[in-house]
Amino acid sequence: MSYIQSLYPPEHTHCYGCGPANPAGLHVQTHWDGETGTCRYTPSAAHMAYPGVVYGGLIACLMDCHGIGTAIAAAYQAEGRPVGSDPAINMVTGNLSVTYKLPTPLGPELLLEARVKREFPRKMLISCELSAEGKVTAVGEILGVRLPS
Repeated sequence: MSYIQSLYPPEHTHCYGCGPANPAGLHVQTHWDGETGTCRYTPSAAHMAYPGVVYGGLIACLMDCHGIGTAIAAAYQAEGRPVGSDPAINMVTGNLSVTYKLPTPLGPELLLEARVKREFPRKMLISCELSAEGKVTAVGEILGVRLPS
């Protein structure tokens, strides 16, 4: 299956973090297996906080966009519909909380894994872990709020 963000309606593809139509963006790509959203991202030197360490704002952005992608995929699944089918499900971030556990090394590929923690009628609470070289360096929660169709 294509990554979730590639299935967003065209008017929702300009986000800096995940918008495929944003030429300057990060192009976060969420892959959904029915239970877990997975994203792999390799930061560049431009994403440095200090030598050898990833900037925390980038980590928050990755979790935000990946968490919302996961929430959207899970919402489609809960309705028994393919991702991207009409009417489109669109969500925005209602809350984002990130806890930095260890410095995230700059250089290796980062792995983000997100799962639904709790479902509400118009919201999804997503938990996310970011790891580098097999070590969890940050955890987060993202509250996705569904926009009216």
